[in-house]
Amino acid sequence: MVVPAKPASLIKKETRAAEIHAKKAASDKKLKALKAAKRREIVKRTAKYYKQYEAADREEIRLDREAKSNGNYYVPAEAKLAFVIRLRGVNNIPPKPRKIMKLMRLRQINNGVFVKLNKSSKEMLRIAEPFITYGYPNLKSVRELIYKRGFGKINGQRVAINDNSVIEGALGKYGIVCIEDLIHEIYTVGPHFKQANNFLWHFKLSCAKGGLWKINNHFVEGGDFGNREHFI
Repeated sequence: MVVPAKPASLIKKETRAAEIHAKKAASDKKLKALKAAKRREIVKRTAKYYKQYEAADREEIRLDREAKSNGNYYVPAEAKLAFVIRLRGVNNIPPKPRKIMKLMRLRQINNGVFVKLNKSSKEMLRIAEPFITYGYPNLKSVRELIYKRGFGKINGQRVAINDNSVIEGALGKYGIVCIEDLIHEIYTVGPHFKQANNFLWHFKLSCAKGGLWKINNHFVEGGDFGNREHFI
């Protein structure tokens, strides 16, 4: 029995399929190598950031001990970052605080945002103080907020930050390519804080555990609104 030769069209099809497969395999290999290199770079960056945070903490402790040994007091630098939470709804709010909360993207109760502290933002917080609470978050708080509650803004849409590619696509041109870069930029109030903060969707927080105590009283009077400093 003579086996018939393959048709020319089938030979062409098999050759084309083999070429496509070879190209895809080469492309996948290249992509895998790029991802591995990027991962290594991200690990290096993260380690560098952790070293910076630890060095800053040690320097604070050293200065405090040095001042104490000389019989003085160490006054830490003023906070550069605040986390602001809206406490009140839309009723009975004057126009100025309403506009300020709109500018800060605090449109609903329990919405939260990071704010860079300067002369103008402090004045805005002072005007809107009876309707908000704010304080100075530490590294742990910033990290947990972004990891657990963080969403990005892509083309006006709320997008979950489930991969570093989401951050790189939006902020890669500013050198922010992973979530640790984003945390570092926010916590240290870096040169691209504005872009990083605008990328983050406002945080939608749960109600306070046990509820609010006295919403019409300042925090220092046992109430809820106003500056909580490090107790935020």
